[in-house]
Amino acid sequence: MEFGRIIISETAFNSENLQDVIHSNISVINLMREEGVNDDLIHEDAIMSYYLDYYTSQYTEGNFAQFVYNSGWDAALNELIEEGLALIGAEKHLELFQQQSKKVKLMSSVKLNKFLKGKLEGVNPIRDLLNNDTFFEIEENLITLNATFLKTHPDFEVLSVDDMFATLEEFVGHEIKRE
Repeated sequence: MEFGRIIISETAFNSENLQDVIHSNISVINLMREEGVNDDLIHEDAIMSYYLDYYTSQYTEGNFAQFVYNSGWDAALNELIEEGLALIGAEKHLELFQQQSKKVKLMSSVKLNKFLKGKLEGVNPIRDLLNNDTFFEIEENLITLNATFLKTHPDFEVLSVDDMFATLEEFVGHEIKRE
């Protein structure tokens, strides 16, 4: 049975900071994972938002090379990010992601593996080749688009923290320890 809802806390929903909406979704997913819920059973758009945030933060912190390096250049993940960027309406970011992906695809597997197994910092011509600052010039705000996507989703639900736990406990079939 799939968990067919995207749940956000009231606090996050009412926050001025849209990143809080995204983080609330991430917290729910992390909690479900800790309780042994398989990703296949979590709402696919909630998962997609989760990984779009991962991509956004990796790129923001260390450019495209850091994303490639830390994600291990995973085909399924890349597909999810591509679909996600299209779904939230980030056309320019999607174009950049596809352009950047082409660079990696044109690289020999030996070169890519060497990059993934090596050190990211220091002298690194592959890292320098993969980095692209265009990301920072694109007008589309991925945080705004991601949060708006969640907030306008037909399966979106705003709950108090207590109700969130009650709903998740009902789904997993046992009490969840709260921090």
